[in-house]
Amino acid sequence: MSLPPGFLDELRNRTSLSQVAGRKVIWDTRKSNQAKGDMWAPCPFHQEKTASFHVDDRKGFYYCFGCHAKGDAISFVRETENVGFMEAIEILAREAGMEMPRRDPEAKEKADRNSRLAEVMEMALRHFRTQLKTGAAAPARDYLEGRGLGPEAQERFELGFARDAWQGLWDHLTGAGVDAQTILDCGLAKPSSRGGKPYDTFRNRIIFPIRDPRGRCIAFGGRAMDPEDGAKYLNSPETALFDKGRTLYNHGPARTAAGKGEPLIVTEGYMDVIALVEAGLGATVAPLGTAITEDQLRLLWRLAPEPVIALDGDTAGLRAARRLIDLALPLLEAGRSLRFCLMPEGMDPDDLIRAEGAGAMRRLVENAQPMVRLLWDRETEGHVFDSPERRAALDSRLKQVIGQIRDTSIRNHYFAEVKRLRAELFGGGRPQARGAAGRGWTPRRPAHAVPMATTRDSILARQGGGGVEDRLHEAVILAIALTHPEVIEPFESALETLECTAPDLAPIHAALLRHGHRHGADAAGLRDAIEAELGAAPLEKLFALSHVQIAPAIRRRDDPDLAQMTLAEELAKLSARRGARREVDEAMQDVARLADEGLTWRLSQAAEARNAAGRTTADDKAEYDIAPSGAKMNREERRQFQDLLGSLGLDGDRKDS
Repeated sequence: MSLPPGFLDELRNRTSLSQVAGRKVIWDTRKSNQAKGDMWAPCPFHQEKTASFHVDDRKGFYYCFGCHAKGDAISFVRETENVGFMEAIEILAREAGMEMPRRDPEAKEKADRNSRLAEVMEMALRHFRTQLKTGAAAPARDYLEGRGLGPEAQERFELGFARDAWQGLWDHLTGAGVDAQTILDCGLAKPSSRGGKPYDTFRNRIIFPIRDPRGRCIAFGGRAMDPEDGAKYLNSPETALFDKGRTLYNHGPARTAAGKGEPLIVTEGYMDVIALVEAGLGATVAPLGTAITEDQLRLLWRLAPEPVIALDGDTAGLRAARRLIDLALPLLEAGRSLRFCLMPEGMDPDDLIRAEGAGAMRRLVENAQPMVRLLWDRETEGHVFDSPERRAALDSRLKQVIGQIRDTSIRNHYFAEVKRLRAELFGGGRPQARGAAGRGWTPRRPAHAVPMATTRDSILARQGGGGVEDRLHEAVILAIALTHPEVIEPFESALETLECTAPDLAPIHAALLRHGHRHGADAAGLRDAIEAELGAAPLEKLFALSHVQIAPAIRRRDDPDLAQMTLAEELAKLSARRGARREVDEAMQDVARLADEGLTWRLSQAAEARNAAGRTTADDKAEYDIAPSGAKMNREERRQFQDLLGSLGLDGDRKDS
């Protein structure tokens, strides 16, 4: 059976080799880098204990440095499933959601026909490039040079010009022996409705060739020179070679640049792509005049795990970015997402580079926002949340939107981040409308005396009292993991789910998760890797904290058993504290909704448990009390709990400490 042209290319574009191979191997998490598609595992083709089997997910190839097995997803399925070529194709096509082509005895004829179409497209491109050098194209050259594209750039991007004539290209191609139907099949001309000769699709336009990943010219884009033209930009119609929803402008060169570590940037049009590439950002692509499709999104993820969507800083650009969120949410996977970089208002990437230079664009890309932040802004901007009903409506919308995420782990992380953002918005004060600039409400600040300098510099001043104890535990946990990297693996799950609330500690936590597995017990190597990413200051600040310095596992760095015991204790304390706070919060919410007899009984039982539990040590008397679950509560939490009991007449013979 012959496959139609492009079928295997489309199958490879839709297939992730790491996912295919992942069913047969166990990835070495210390050696692999999922974000870059660089995966290592023991080889499935020969017996070994080391990770010699390498998958380059971006290029779609595997190689074993032990037995020298190599190939792509098709050959991997053939070897591991013991099936033939076409059976392997059927397996992969089924998983990719592609329908296998029916047996077509005319497949070879179609392949030959498409090759002929590609030849004619190259003939048309050579004609357009020649036309750009003629006198009739002087205004087009002036326009391009005014946009910073001189003769060298025009050659590099193969720009051309379609002169203002009804049959300019038609006459050229027919004169070269190309039959009329082939010209029409290429989308280079349109039949006349008046019975005359077909007329050129592109007239009086700057021409941008559109190539597929294999380098074939499959279509053209044209920018009108006449300001009165109804369509500023025009693409070729869809043909046997060109499917607009599955094509990206600058796909091939961007794939090469992304493979070398350049950030993958998605812009709106040809000129933006060219401007960014000229500015040194070679991994830049653009959809072709429409919103990004699901097929294009999958193509982007084949190039990079987190493409940066750089859209114009106007209402249309913001609206397009927010529409893309709904398309992407159901498709998210671990290590596969989007980031968003919105231009200053009224500017596109080309404008920004010409006004402020390539550095300004790079900074915007480096600071691109995660998708969850844009989702939050979309659901909250322009709304006032001054009533329980409006807040409940927000909760309902967020639950519905985030519920589209199929991956359970990612969905949970989205809910956790939204919960944090919600706490920032509703943490206190009077809720006001969130404006388009992304600003929330501002809490009312009571008048207070000017604090002493030593007070301003303390942890209590830098971070509210309710979070100080959490910060102490978080700092000790991170310090232990940094000085004893061998504890990272046994506590991997707890460290991954650790919610680091302190802003100065969160980057250290994220870097620890990225680099921890690659250094084994090499604490110096781990610290060097994190300092290379974050700089030396964050770690110096962490280890300068007095409560970190006095931690037993930090003072006695040669005792790995003590490090494990201390880390387990710190994680348990932090979990208990947060569990206690959740119980109090839930109980207070229940009271606000319904103070019925069942709830009264629940709180009376909680009060009895609190009084019966007592205090554990002399030190605890000054700082802690016991929550209904047996977990410790600090003074503020205990005060809230006792006030709650008092309001219901359940405080009994309460004794304040």
